[in-house]
Amino acid sequence: MEKPKSVIIVGAGAGGVALAARLAKAGLKATVVEKNDFTGGRCSLIHHDGYRFDQGPSLFLLPQLFRETFADLGTTMPDSGVDLLRCETNYNVYFHDGARFQHSSDLAAMRAEIERWEGPEGFERWVAWLQEGHRHYEISVREVLKKNFMNFWDMARPSFLSKILDMHPFESIWARAGRYFYTERLRRVFTFATMYMGMSPFDAPATYSLLQYTEFAEGIWYPKGGFHTVVDALVKIGERYGVEYRLSSPVSKVLTSPDGKKASGVLLEGGETLSADVVVLNADLVYSYSNLLPRSPQIESRSKSLQKKDASCSSISFYWSLDRKVPELSTHNIFLAEQYHESFESIFTKHELPDEPSFYVHVPSRVDPTAAPEGRDSVICLVPVGHLSRSKGVNAADGGLPEDEQQWDQIVQRARSSILETMNKRLGLKRPLEDSISHEIVNTPLIWENKFNLDKGAILGLGHNFFNVLWFRPKTKAPELGSTYFVGASTHPGTGVPIVLAGAKITAEQILGDLRMEAPWPHDHRKGQGLSKFMDGQSYTWFKFGTEEFTVAALVGALAILLLLIVPYFFGFALRAI
Repeated sequence: MEKPKSVIIVGAGAGGVALAARLAKAGLKATVVEKNDFTGGRCSLIHHDGYRFDQGPSLFLLPQLFRETFADLGTTMPDSGVDLLRCETNYNVYFHDGARFQHSSDLAAMRAEIERWEGPEGFERWVAWLQEGHRHYEISVREVLKKNFMNFWDMARPSFLSKILDMHPFESIWARAGRYFYTERLRRVFTFATMYMGMSPFDAPATYSLLQYTEFAEGIWYPKGGFHTVVDALVKIGERYGVEYRLSSPVSKVLTSPDGKKASGVLLEGGETLSADVVVLNADLVYSYSNLLPRSPQIESRSKSLQKKDASCSSISFYWSLDRKVPELSTHNIFLAEQYHESFESIFTKHELPDEPSFYVHVPSRVDPTAAPEGRDSVICLVPVGHLSRSKGVNAADGGLPEDEQQWDQIVQRARSSILETMNKRLGLKRPLEDSISHEIVNTPLIWENKFNLDKGAILGLGHNFFNVLWFRPKTKAPELGSTYFVGASTHPGTGVPIVLAGAKITAEQILGDLRMEAPWPHDHRKGQGLSKFMDGQSYTWFKFGTEEFTVAALVGALAILLLLIVPYFFGFALRAI
């Protein structure tokens, strides 16, 4: 009997555990090694004296992508112990003067809210905004989240090219919102969600209005017991298929074959060697290139290129145990800065803590009473801030928050004072919130970096502007080292738990295809891949443009595609002008 192929997955984040379960179901011997003593990575829990906090993700969006993952693994979320609780109010948005916008999935309630700000015609414009978001959603799921983009020619699919302008990737979501909403405040309400991707609404492509569509159409949910119950369910499914988990097992480096052309396993920091036919890195991508992959001119070049790419923001996250309930807070709450544009400028251009931050407050005990002792609340307050000034081991500093831990005490104190003052004022609290905090835990960018090896402490990996997605985003397979693959926030298709789960399917099918194995779940067979596969096999002649690397063929293809996109666009514009 032929020995089954083996795979080692470095990192037990959401993408790593989903990928392990998929590959084990397909017949591979899968081993997951994780530096921490828990699974889930950022999608994990913090416990303290009867209080439970979601360390990272807390907004359960795009439920269809979760359902597809469990269905592909032969089960469902309910059968796997995942009980979803619906948030009756999606979230409340608070402005500087105490005014509130209540976002829900109730059409009549939303009509009243919209017309209160935008007048009678505002509702129709909002419906048109949702319809456009729906188109963005359908195209993105079909043409991006379920497709791989290993080379430039994968962007040349007719089904994709014919729809790309319909996704409005070259217009910011802020500018796009201005076409539908006449008031500054509702533009803010319907654009702040780009922070889910770690991006400013003034830079994020309008494509991401799909988030507003899914919030209304599918609602916002919360897994009973915390977001980690989803990851834990995937871990247990994987274990039933034979996945082995080795926690508290940090990896020192990826090992290679004698000729150095492909990965052959990993070396643990304790000195143990683990061998495998395939190695997948679910660790932070930039960290992996800088610290885990073997040194070679190609890998060194890629590492430097990745360090120069735009990273997402970081956060100062407060986890508060309260000695009472605060009924003024719903499950999800958004507090927007009065100086909205300036606050994003501070985060994404100056890479610092804004003087007046916008921030997000999550109260899991509001929807799930098991998150706190009876009569009390657990509260998470996430304050987006700039990322750290540099990658580990890199001397050059190009702006960003300091690495000095002593300075962080002052920064955290400034953030805490600012958000408590804002909450007390906007909620009209008679008893100051700080008087109710019995215990506090804080995660700073330094802690995010050290606990999870996140480059620059960027909590959502690399950014998501147009030249950081699709073919431009780091690939799911390392071009510099054979048998080496990636899954996670910084590789295709992008960040966020549901997006990463979609990425796990893409990476799994790529690995199985390379091993000439069939995926044991329904999947799309792309047609017309002859040119794409041919180009994969060509020798690479690289040109550099900024932080991007291109082949001669890719440059020619880029010009051709730009002509296909731009000429009809301007021709149509000229006709309209006549």
